Amino acid sequence: MKVPKDLQPLIEDGVIDEVVRSLKSGKEATVYVVRSGTQLRCAKVYRNMAQRSFQRRAQYQEGRKVRGSREARAMSRNTRFGRREREHEWKNTEVDALYRLVAAGVRVPRPFGYFNDVLIMELVTDALGNPAPRLSEVELTPAVALDHHGFLIRQIVRMLGLGLIHGDLSEFNVLLAPEGPVIIDFPQVVDAASNNSAFMMLERDVNNIRSTLGRFAPQLLQTEFARELWSLYEQGELHPDVPLTGMVVRDEAPADAGGVLQVIDDAREEAIRRRMGRGDDPGYPT
Repeated sequence: MKVPKDLQPLIEDGVIDEVVRSLKSGKEATVYVVRSGTQLRCAKVYRNMAQRSFQRRAQYQEGRKVRGSREARAMSRNTRFGRREREHEWKNTEVDALYRLVAAGVRVPRPFGYFNDVLIMELVTDALGNPAPRLSEVELTPAVALDHHGFLIRQIVRMLGLGLIHGDLSEFNVLLAPEGPVIIDFPQVVDAASNNSAFMMLERDVNNIRSTLGRFAPQLLQTEFARELWSLYEQGELHPDVPLTGMVVRDEAPADAGGVLQVIDDAREEAIRRRMGRGDDPGYPT
């Protein structure tokens, strides 16, 4: 095929030898099958900000570390420099996440380098060497669905152990390789400790996988892994081999409104006593 202009410099520099074909075109990037030596790999070409349509970007970026205070101020003011920095940060997020996830044993495409807004990474294939199908494209037996669900929950555990949440996990970004599921697409990955929407995104990821695989194994629809994982994460007890039940006991006892009001009154009286002890007028807050 004709070499896309974004990939021409990589051919000239010997990073890749041939562009075989287009594999996928999405809202954030276009992915090509390329040849590097004797190996087939993927080249993910990120779109520029003006070409993208991904919504709620600010929600995903909340809490992400920025290189320095100057960059952070520029991004908050939306200056030209700030927009360039935001673009740089957005494109590099997936690359950084993939290296960390591979090191932690999460089954994601292995990255081979990032060159001028192009990520070169592993091509995930099926048993015949063709690009692996998405989870959305296959029919499963109940037993296989249960196996895939257990495996994916453990991958989510490993990600959360790194403080990362995929943020957009669904049947469309899980590939099925012969050795099991592979999770893809991480440009929107969320910082679990710093993002106020972290639990909501974790719950959505987990429940998307539950709903998809629950079509083949309905017993999965009764599970509550997201709340269990989040509770363990908050308590500092989450690790790759932590026992999981998929069940959460909810506290459905009625709220003690009288008790809450009493605590508020006690706090108010204590504050007044402290002011009077300092000689302050209790009628005027300090």
